[in-house]
Amino acid sequence: MNPRVTAAAWGLLVTAVQIGLPLAVRGRLPEPMATHWGVGNRPDGSMPFTRYVLIETLFWVLPWVTALAVAGTGRALEHRQGRIAWWGGLFGLGVFAAGLNVSTVLANLGAAHWTQARLTAPHPLVVVAAACAAGALAAYLGRGEPDVLPAGHREPPLLRLRPGERAVWVGHVTNPWLALITLVAAGGLVVLGALSLVGVAGGQVAAAVLPALVIMLAVGLLTSSASVRAGGDHVVIRLGPLRVPVRRIPLAKIESAWAEDRYPSQVGGWGVRGLPGGATIMLRGGQCLVIAYRSGGRLAISVDDAARGASLVNALIAERVQS
Repeated sequence: MNPRVTAAAWGLLVTAVQIGLPLAVRGRLPEPMATHWGVGNRPDGSMPFTRYVLIETLFWVLPWVTALAVAGTGRALEHRQGRIAWWGGLFGLGVFAAGLNVSTVLANLGAAHWTQARLTAPHPLVVVAAACAAGALAAYLGRGEPDVLPAGHREPPLLRLRPGERAVWVGHVTNPWLALITLVAAGGLVVLGALSLVGVAGGQVAAAVLPALVIMLAVGLLTSSASVRAGGDHVVIRLGPLRVPVRRIPLAKIESAWAEDRYPSQVGGWGVRGLPGGATIMLRGGQCLVIAYRSGGRLAISVDDAARGASLVNALIAERVQS
C-alpha cells in the first residue's frame, strides 16, 4: 500500500464529500445555514452557504495537503511512531471533517430558516466515535513492522567505570518556543485576572479566553523542558520547569541505552508521542536518549549529550544488574 497514493485517493474522496454533499441538496438548505448549536442543541450561529462550503472544505484540505507534503519527505514514515501518527491522523481527521459536514447538512435539511435547524444529540458523539475508530484502525493497519535498531547502535556505548567509582550523569533540554508559549500563557492569565478584578474583562471574555490560556500553560509546564539523571539504581526523567511529573526507571528493567537522532516529523509531533512500550518524549529534533526495556519496549527522550548518558546507563547496568 503506497502511502502517498492512498492519501491522495482518500483526500480526494473526502474533498468530494465536503463540496458535493451541500451542493447536491442546496435547494433544501436555508440561507444562511446554522453552523453552531448551543445549550439544548438550539442553533446560535450561522453563515452564508458559500462561506460554509469554503470553510469546511479548507478545514479538511489544509491538513490533507500537509500530510501529503510530510509523506513526501519520507522521514515521517521511517519510524513506527511516525507511521501510526500519520495514518491515524489522516483517516481520523478525514472522517471527523466529513462527519461534521454531514451532521450540519442533515440538521439544516428542510429548515425554512437557520433558527429552525435541529441537531439531534447523538450526532456529535457519533462523529467523534467514528473518527476515533477510523483513526485507530488506520493507525493499526499502517503501523508496519517494528523499528530495526540502526547498524551503528547494535553495540551500545559502554563507559568504563573503575571499581567502586560512583558516577552520575545529568542531561537537560529546553525548547525555547514552548518556554515562550508558557510565559505568554502565564502572563495572559495574570492580565486576565487583573482586568477581571477591575471590571474591564467581563464574564464572557474570561470564559472564552481562560480555557485556552490554562491549556497552553499546562502543556508548557509539562513539555517546555526536561532533565534526565542516570546514577544509583535508576534513570530519573523529570518534565517541565517545575520538574514534575517524575518517572523513575529501575536499571533492572533496562536492557541497554543508546543515542539516536529523532525528529518531530518522525514521531508525530512534539510532546509525549506514541503509546506505552514505544513512546518518545519529543521536545526538539536531534539527539535523543533511547532506553530499551527488557520487556521489549522502548522510551526515547530529547536530551543534550545523550551519547554520554547512554554509555553511563550501560555501564551501570553491567556493574549493578548483570554482575
